[in-house]
Amino acid sequence: MRKALRWLLALLVCVGTPGTTAAAATAAASEPTDIKDRLLSIPGMSLIEEKPYPGYRYFVLNYTQPVDHRHPDRGTFRQRITVLHRDTSRPTVFYTSGYNVSTTPSRREPTQIVDGNQVSLEYRFFTPSRPDPADWSKLDIWQAASDQHRVYRALKGIYPANWLATGGSKGGMTATYYERFHPGDMAGVVAYVAPNDVVNDEDSAYDRFFARVGTKECRDRLNAVQREALMRRAPLEQRYARYAADEGYTFDTVGSLDKAYEAVVLDYVWGFWQYSLLKDCDTVPADAATASDEEIWDSVDAISGFSAYTDQGLAQYTPYYYQAGTQLGAPTIHFPYIEKRLIRYGYQPPREYVPRSVPMRFQPGAMRDVDTWVRHHATRMLFVYGQNDPWGSERFRLGAGARDSYVLTAPGLNHGANVAGLVPDLRSLATARILDWAGLPPATVAQARPLAGYDAKLDVRDPEREPALRP
Repeated sequence: MRKALRWLLALLVCVGTPGTTAAAATAAASEPTDIKDRLLSIPGMSLIEEKPYPGYRYFVLNYTQPVDHRHPDRGTFRQRITVLHRDTSRPTVFYTSGYNVSTTPSRREPTQIVDGNQVSLEYRFFTPSRPDPADWSKLDIWQAASDQHRVYRALKGIYPANWLATGGSKGGMTATYYERFHPGDMAGVVAYVAPNDVVNDEDSAYDRFFARVGTKECRDRLNAVQREALMRRAPLEQRYARYAADEGYTFDTVGSLDKAYEAVVLDYVWGFWQYSLLKDCDTVPADAATASDEEIWDSVDAISGFSAYTDQGLAQYTPYYYQAGTQLGAPTIHFPYIEKRLIRYGYQPPREYVPRSVPMRFQPGAMRDVDTWVRHHATRMLFVYGQNDPWGSERFRLGAGARDSYVLTAPGLNHGANVAGLVPDLRSLATARILDWAGLPPATVAQARPLAGYDAKLDVRDPEREPALRP
């Protein structure tokens, strides 16, 4: 009897197996195999366009996100992302600039190092990735980190290998905040030139930086041009008024042309060191006192940009100034070489660059929380700074609780500092850690060199230029 039952059970299993196998085969056959179809099969994902690039597939996409991740039922918005697809078996680098996303194919340094895929995300509230109507209280570092977390979870099934987060400047800050709030997502973080303004009202580190950066000759040249631009305020503001009228620029947000002019001039020295190198001092007028108005104007415009504090120049970056005035903080520096009578306003707080219709209140604990977490919990995090970059004056630092994490400085470099600019030993260390965090074989890690060759179109190496010399 037992043999009969066993035989019957075996028969039922054998009869059931073909049906089960056939159902599985049918399900597998119905799953998309083309990468575009796989991406578009994600709920909430839609295609804006696909652009060809040799060796890759490149997609510009929209992804539906909650306005408020704490209350996802209270409205959605569409957030732009791009995907530079290499192969689903390769590691993936998750990049954000902290601002708008570029829709031109590009590859960040970690992507080149690991020869991987790259997902790039537009920061919330940068148009067109802005909810309508815009509830500005939902623009904070936690909500933005939750955007990244949700994108990662949506794409992880397609790209199952290790993921690394990266970004430069405000993007480096963004990668760090993402790791703080979702430490289980990424296998490593590479944050470039990321400011860390822990105490917003204590900015003496910047004054110390400007007192010793570069050479005395270069500092004196820059300081003299900046001072001369304030000495010649009347004639240069007349030119500014003509320039603004010709371009259709207005000054409602900042309040006046005079205030905007001073803001541009006071950014001059900072802007030079952020985006230029010591060798570029040769482009600065050698004797400001005898330079023509045209030479002073051209030098200030080339470095600071007279459009920066117009309504039109500020509008795109309202989300940045909002965040600087509510959580990130902003530097204040002094100008000991300029007579007080020449400075009417000084460095203005971010509130001055955001329309008054947008309410703002500063949260002093936001950066302190992140700084404390990094010092005590950073794991597989790499911070890269430039020796001559003002933003490195207040930087992330590691404490006793950090593990497999590093803060490295590239000698002589500015806001475009990267791993390639480190001294050889540190460059090898950083490259090996990135390869290891990406989950690549030990033999590959030991070689400590980028796996993909340099591509002049894909591999952008210039400093990322952001609004009015902000991070």
